[in-house]
Amino acid sequence: MPQLTAPPTPTLPSSAFRLSKEHLMVALPVAVVAAVGGFLLSHYLSGRRCKKGQVNTTVSKDSPKVVHSFDMEDIGTKAVYCRCWKSKKFPYCDGAHAKHNDETGDNVGPLVIKRKNN
Repeated sequence: MPQLTAPPTPTLPSSAFRLSKEHLMVALPVAVVAAVGGFLLSHYLSGRRCKKGQVNTTVSKDSPKVVHSFDMEDIGTKAVYCRCWKSKKFPYCDGAHAKHNDETGDNVGPLVIKRKNN
């Protein structure tokens, strides 16, 4: 029975890439700075395009900030205000947070303001 022999192992030419200690001392800090810079840049850019995560998708979008103010005397005995931004009667709550909570797993509810009974 003939004997099987292993193929010869190829030898690399003497000009093969070798990283000397001096090259490593330069390459390692450059690689670390590049990695940290890339991470910080990607983190910065991802934070700037966070439009998808906005909670207010419909209310007064032409205004730079949505602010509502009410006088306590005008509230009566109880007022219920929306905090999920989904109410069709915004700023008043219409219960839209229940559907929002079911769809997203959130737990947002309304802001309830009551007058104290003296």
